Amino acid sequence: MTQNQITNILVCGIGGQGVMTATEILAEAAIAEGHDVKKTEVAGMAQRGGVVTSHLRFGLKVLSPQIEPGSAQVLLGFEGAEALRWSHYLRPDGIALVNNARLVPPVVELGLFDYPEDPAGQMRAAGRRVVSFDAMSIAHDLGEVRLGNTVMLGAIADYLPFAPDVLLACIVKRFARKGEKLVEANRNAFAAGRDAVAKQLATSALAAAPA
Repeated sequence: MTQNQITNILVCGIGGQGVMTATEILAEAAIAEGHDVKKTEVAGMAQRGGVVTSHLRFGLKVLSPQIEPGSAQVLLGFEGAEALRWSHYLRPDGIALVNNARLVPPVVELGLFDYPEDPAGQMRAAGRRVVSFDAMSIAHDLGEVRLGNTVMLGAIADYLPFAPDVLLACIVKRFARKGEKLVEANRNAFAAGRDAVAKQLATSALAAAPA
């Protein structure tokens, strides 16, 4: 990172997914690395599955927590339709890391909005760089669906201007008082998130290679 470069990360999803917690941990990791950090959240009926977005900015000196459209290096989408809705915040060279598990919010169930058929596909069609994976299935396979939050943190770990171990250390610190079993579960979820992104990128590269 150059001296005046600021990292902009937009985290979005629906209430109950841990969007705000994930942003807090990302902020703690940035602070641990000596960055000036600003963040802000917008929650609409978060406890009822409403929209939740968090803006996180860090660097040498950050004056505002607000990310401007077209300036986010990373969009961390805990829910596909929300990732699509906020994708205009990405820079042209940015990346969206998207949980493609279908989590339909109440506004859709009430008939107020139609859920997009393929949110990640629509983002790709618009020229966005997208890596999508099923974070909920990964967490379920690890034995606890609530680990989805840590799976998503693992997914972003290689797209930060500091080592993944810095982020992992903050996760471990948060869960340390709850016992080694939970710490180990979160370590595994973090690794699984990193692996999910790496596998998707490898598959995409293979598909794009000339025959």
